[in-house]
Order: sequence, then structure tokens, then C-alpha cells
Amino acid sequence: MHEPRSFAYSLSQSETGWRWSVYDEDGVTVARGADASRSAAEAAVEKMLKRASSLKTAAAEA
Repeated sequence: MHEPRSFAYSLSQSETGWRWSVYDEDGVTVARGADASRSAAEAAVEKMLKRASSLKTAAAEA
């Protein structure tokens, strides 16, 4: 049985908006992007975390 993987994220403001990154528990970047607003960046991060969580669940059930 596989243990659930953990993810972390970062948000940082840039000259053109907000940059975000999602990292796995080993510190490897698994997704990144940039959005014009903080709320759009937060929504993108949330979407990536949910996607990673569903992939994690599917792998555990396999």
C-alpha cells in the first residue's frame, strides 16, 4: 500500500501579476504558472492540488 503524497505550493507577486508553483514532498516542482490576479493564481493552485490528489488516490487503488 502506498502512503499518500504531500504537496506544497508557493505564491509570489511579480511585476505582471502572481506566479505560483506546486511541489511534491521531495521538493520537485510538479506544476507552475502565472496569473494576472492573486485570486486566479490561488484558483489555479487549488485546481492542481485537487488534480494531484485525485491522481494520488487512483494510484493507491491500483
